[in-house]
Amino acid sequence: MIRLAFVAMFGAALMASGASCAEERASAEVVTEIARTTKTATGQPIALPQGPLEVVASIYALAPGVKLPEHKHPHQRYAYVLEGELKVQQADSPPRLYRAGEFIVESVDGWHFGATAGTAPVRLLVIDQAPPGGVITINRP
Repeated sequence: MIRLAFVAMFGAALMASGASCAEERASAEVVTEIARTTKTATGQPIALPQGPLEVVASIYALAPGVKLPEHKHPHQRYAYVLEGELKVQQADSPPRLYRAGEFIVESVDGWHFGATAGTAPVRLLVIDQAPPGGVITINRP
């Protein structure tokens, strides 16, 4: 009888500790949606190449005062501004300023350039989706 009471008590304690662990895990996972769109920054519908894809993830670090050469991307590219401010100039649009915490869905086949804004460096997480081994950036000649 004492043994049965101990097992019941021990089982209840395990269940209680399991519940609190599950609650701790649940509260430790926080998902914050940062973007949801079906269009690029210039209003194009997002479309991926047909067939196999290669995903390329890169971190770009740009010093203050940097201006990237004018370029375009033949396939879909996404960027997340980790820190700093980036000014992007599309060929036919006014410049747009992206700040830390903002998500960019870049235009496809549209000439543009980016430049750091302010005195802080810029860090970007960039993700490209292209055919395996495909070109991801074309600089304007």
